[in-house]
Amino acid sequence: MDAQRLKDNFAHVAEQGDAVALFFYSDLFVRNPHLRDMFPIGMSHQRDKLLRALGHIVAKVDDLANLVPFLQQLGRDHRRFGIVAEHYPHVGASLIATLRHFSGDAWSEEIESDWSAAYTLVGKVMLEAADEDSLTRPAWWNGQVVAVERRRFDICVLRVQPDRPLPYEPGQSVALEVPSRLRHWRYYSMANAPRPDNSVDFHVRLVDGGPVSPVLVRATETGDRVRMGAPVGTLTLDESSGRDIMLIAGSTGLAPLKAILEQIARRSEPPRVHLFFGARTRDGLYDLEHLNKLAGEFPWLTVIPAVSEEPGGHGFPPVLQSGPQVGSQSWFETGSAPGPLPGDGDVEHGNLSDVVARRGPWDDHDAYVCGPAAMVGHTAEQLALLGVPRDRIRLETFADAQR
Repeated sequence: MDAQRLKDNFAHVAEQGDAVALFFYSDLFVRNPHLRDMFPIGMSHQRDKLLRALGHIVAKVDDLANLVPFLQQLGRDHRRFGIVAEHYPHVGASLIATLRHFSGDAWSEEIESDWSAAYTLVGKVMLEAADEDSLTRPAWWNGQVVAVERRRFDICVLRVQPDRPLPYEPGQSVALEVPSRLRHWRYYSMANAPRPDNSVDFHVRLVDGGPVSPVLVRATETGDRVRMGAPVGTLTLDESSGRDIMLIAGSTGLAPLKAILEQIARRSEPPRVHLFFGARTRDGLYDLEHLNKLAGEFPWLTVIPAVSEEPGGHGFPPVLQSGPQVGSQSWFETGSAPGPLPGDGDVEHGNLSDVVARRGPWDDHDAYVCGPAAMVGHTAEQLALLGVPRDRIRLETFADAQR
């Protein structure tokens, strides 16, 4: 297999944009109509995922140390769709047909041989990972929503009870599927460290045009059912580090960092922790009341709220009358959050990365950052400029994954 020739061919094909994925799935479903029911009715998000995955695989085709873990996770993830070994040849045939069509006169026997070899390797790694995973984990977990709290019209906190233990590390995520949006799986982070009763909390923000988040935020009620995929993600706490910690959260990017915060709180000697929680407006600081309570309880924790689209000097951020302690169910039992009251803490103004910068220095800290992609990217660059080594900056973004 000539890796460079394969990369050059894919670069040429990818210039055709969305048409590539549209052709591929059309060919796949015409040849194999029985596979259509394995995919969502609306395919736009699925087509985007295909191109991103292919691009990543091709880019790393000569870097197996990084490619193999990606393919293994892809194979494990495909279990929840019911994909088995017999489906792989069908996908491979449609992939070759698509590449041949968009390559035009550039297609050759050598290029076809390259792609066949690459796909054989990809399928082998994915299948082996899926088979190994099936020995210890189910393809998905069934869950029941046991509590719902709508913090704002566009933000909801859900508590879900899995039908069996769901092993995960704080900071990881699972894909969720709701019955009214079958085969639309979207990733959400657990907002708590593992509990004895196995229940998990999710912070869900409504994304305009998303097929899943509007259902979770506006229509989900206690007793509803969901399915959850296997936990994934590397935004996890470095337990070997003795350094102090920064947690930097934009909007519902708070969820995995709150789980990490609970993990830290269980240590006998927690490090100093600065938690930055940002939103566009003070109303978007939907969990600030609980974070302030934790800061009052833990002397090692400092909470810095920040808003980016409000002028400074206009009072205090909203603080709710009452809220949950870690593991408490009080705010779920009420069914809704109490109204806002003035607080006794101040709020920073400006972009979250700028707020972090002026609170420095941070060169002796570990940093964990989660939120919108633009915020995460800018914050990571700001931290690097402030002297935080990049290997001590762990990142997670949310966008289409949470729609």
